This record gives sequence, structure tokens and C-alpha cells, in this order.
Amino acid sequence: MSHPAHPAPDAAAERSAETRGRILDAALREFSAHGLAGARTEQIAVAAGVNKALIYYYFDSKEKLYLAALEMVAGRVRDRSMAVFLRDASAGERILRTALDHFDRILTQQEFQSLMQQEMMRLHKGEEGALPLLVKRVFSPLQAVFQSLVREGIASGELIEVDWLQIPLAVLGANVFYFLSAPVWRLAMAPFEPFDPEVLRARRTALAEFVGQAIFVDRKHGAELAARVLADTPMPPASEFQTGQFACEVKKK
Repeated sequence: MSHPAHPAPDAAAERSAETRGRILDAALREFSAHGLAGARTEQIAVAAGVNKALIYYYFDSKEKLYLAALEMVAGRVRDRSMAVFLRDASAGERILRTALDHFDRILTQQEFQSLMQQEMMRLHKGEEGALPLLVKRVFSPLQAVFQSLVREGIASGELIEVDWLQIPLAVLGANVFYFLSAPVWRLAMAPFEPFDPEVLRARRTALAEFVGQAIFVDRKHGAELAARVLADTPMPPASEFQTGQFACEVKKK
């Protein structure tokens, strides 16, 4: 007597994880585009290729799905940043690589940037959001490592002696300011197109060269490091970032 075949436990678990991953990826796109309030679970289900009931089976509610999607993308950012921090290199070189990685992350992790802006707005309005949890799980650990990295570089004599917080503010803050101020750059420097791939490439190069001159005691050493880091960390291809907001900006050219 034959018995109906049942999927092996490992295969079933793999399919379940794959389904959950598709839902999270679809949710990430929907929430980044429309926010928690405006996102529709129907659209998420269609994009993920699943029945809407499966969303509630895996995540219970729209709010828990939002939190899971935000934690997923924030975890990717944390792991990516930690990989740079923990490279086998001097403190100065790791800070240079962090600056470029942050620039590239803004280009390629647009959903994360959008969700973080939404969370900051919710916090500003006094709403209960996910930002405090993300700070605890993601940003506080990254800040602690960055602080240790700067102090290591100062202690070794590689980096200039300065308040440690000034270095991440200068290195990462420059990237944030450039992208947030893009509409102003376009108006003030017409016909300057801030999101043109070649303009972005030039800004990325200028960033590394600036950091190489600004934070190193030995500027020649800093310049050489900047050149080497730029050579072995090319900018992501345009196909990875000309989507969403940036694609629209480029098309306005």
C-alpha cells in the first residue's frame, strides 16, 4: 500500500523561510514607499506572490510586519558596517572604508534611508515608533565600535587628536548633507545634476580624498591610503542605485 509523499522537514522549513523572506522583501518596498499608515497588505501579498492570510500567519499584524522588515534591513546595515570596522587594517584605513561604504549604502539601501526618515518624523511628532529599538540594537553598537576605532587611531599617532565624535560627524555627516540637500545643489549650481552617475563618482572620490587629508597626522600617508582604498572599492554600478527616488531625480535632468 502506497502512502502520499510528504515533504521532508528540512524542505518544508526551507520553503517556509523562502516565503517569509519574499513577504519581508515586498513589505520593505511597500513600507518605504508609503509608510506604515499608507502601506497596503494586499499589495504586499501580490508583490510577494502569496495569499494575504499568509502575512498574518507569519507576522500576526501589519505593525509586526513593519517592525520585522525594518529590523531586517537595519540588520543588513549593521552587519555590513561591522564587516568594515573589523577588517584587518589600520584605524585610519577602516575609517576611510567606512566613509565610502556609507556613501554607497545611501545609494543602494534607499528603502532603509526612507524608513529611517519616516521613523525620525514619527519620533519628532511624539509618536511611539521603532527608532529607540533600532538605536539599541543597531546604532549604539556601531557608535561604540566607531568611537573605539577613532581612539585607537589617535593613540597610535595615525589620526589627529580631536574629540572623537567630530570624525564621524565630518566623515558621515558630509554624505548625509549632500544627499538631503540635492534639490538645493541643483537650483544653486544649475545645470548641476547631483544624482548623475559621473557626478556621484566625482563626489565619492572627493570624499575619500578629503578624509585622507583631514583626519591623518601624516597627510601623505592619508592621501596614499585614500588612493588605495578608492582603487580597490569601486562604486556600485548604476543599475544598483538608479531606482526609486534617485532614478526619478536622474530622469528630471
